[in-house]
Amino acid sequence: MAESVEKLEDGIVRSAEQVSGQIRAAKEAIGSVIFGQDRVIENTLVTILSGGHALLIGVPGLAKTKLVETLGVTLGLDAKRIQFTPDLMPSDILGAEVLDESTAGKRAFRFIAGPVFAQLLMADEINRASPRTQSALLQAMQEQHITVAGARHDLPKPFHVLATQNPLEQEGTYPLPEAQLDRFLMEIDVDYPDRDAERRILFETTGAEETLARGAMTPDALITAQRLIRRLPVGDSVVEAILSLVRSARPGPDAGEAGKFIAWGPGPRASQSLMLAVRARALIDGRLAPSIDDVLDLAEPVLKHRMALTFQARAEGRTIPDVIRQLKTRIG
Repeated sequence: MAESVEKLEDGIVRSAEQVSGQIRAAKEAIGSVIFGQDRVIENTLVTILSGGHALLIGVPGLAKTKLVETLGVTLGLDAKRIQFTPDLMPSDILGAEVLDESTAGKRAFRFIAGPVFAQLLMADEINRASPRTQSALLQAMQEQHITVAGARHDLPKPFHVLATQNPLEQEGTYPLPEAQLDRFLMEIDVDYPDRDAERRILFETTGAEETLARGAMTPDALITAQRLIRRLPVGDSVVEAILSLVRSARPGPDAGEAGKFIAWGPGPRASQSLMLAVRARALIDGRLAPSIDDVLDLAEPVLKHRMALTFQARAEGRTIPDVIRQLKTRIG
């Protein structure tokens, strides 16, 4: 029994070393096209390696669309894009059945797949569509299949949604309900690049030749990495840190002084997301097990879209990141 366990552990180590090298190559390939967004690239890769979906928040012109296109090429995924608008219908996303007539005069319904049938789907400005259309993604994101006219249609594997939102414009938008926000493993803020990165952007993107994305992984390699992440060991101290942090982000005695600022907090899905995310981050860094530092670094993008503040907190000028930082001090 001990020998078989040792062989299993050796197999995991060898697989982790191979997969980690592929992931680092993919990260470098993305970084050669997207400049000044290293943290965004890493968190997006963490989300995909964890098998989840991400919500990208940033003003226009920060390469959110370019990032998704580059990810599709680098990871070898079939990528598609949907521009969400107020008149977008659920059938525009999922697909629809049409009545076909054969040359023999026989009629039958045929399903025409919508753009949701992709391995990497970009939902651009997702909050511009009506709640009815937004909800069309719910089953797809959670169940990995859709139902049209009573028939089930499985989505390709892997399947990931990267949705974008503009934080400035609120007129003519429909805020995502909490049930759909909870489907996103992370909310990733896309900030302005620094001066050196923006200088590089100027030279690299306005010349006669533009750097193109290159492939570094295949869908099968990505699925292998996602399975491996679930087999990586997690120490008891890291598990306790995850539990303490997520439970303290809910209203109640576990929150301590911050409890009076929290109206509602994350459920167990946040704990699951953080558990997967810290493993993925460790593998990207070439480590075989996550640390408490991984928990602290990933706490904000995993938790902040799963929390709401009380009226008192908003009146005092508190923000959700402020509260999360306060909770993190109790962990490390």
